[in-house]
Amino acid sequence: MARHVIRPELAEAKDKGFHNIGEASALTGVSAKMIRHYESIGLIPAASRTFANYRLYNDADVHRLRFIKRARNLGFSMKQIEQLLGLWSDPARSSAEVKQLAQLHADELATRVREMQAMQRTLEKLAKQCHGDQRAECPILDDLAGSTG
Repeated sequence: MARHVIRPELAEAKDKGFHNIGEASALTGVSAKMIRHYESIGLIPAASRTFANYRLYNDADVHRLRFIKRARNLGFSMKQIEQLLGLWSDPARSSAEVKQLAQLHADELATRVREMQAMQRTLEKLAKQCHGDQRAECPILDDLAGSTG
């Protein structure tokens, strides 16, 4: 038997401390589109709805969105964020698990930074070799054409 869910009017929901998607977006810096996406992939629980079917978010949802936003700003993948959210909501978690996940991500970032610095050095070297004038010769294009990957 399906249970009957009371769906309040928006004004009534706001009086009870709920936020519509625009307010949740403003409070967290997460776009409404991304909030809907996070809901669709299960990073945040399905929003309750008003009588007119507007999404409603409580303070816990807003806090969770801020957590996700901060994790995204630190470059964590969606899978990693899902793991972090699981650890965050588990009072029996071991901080060692959280540290291991963070250290692994930091190591991956360090590798990417080294790779990007190598790319930067190569491009700077090629740019110095290029006359940048009306001549057709271009060491940058020559390097790209001769590259095997």
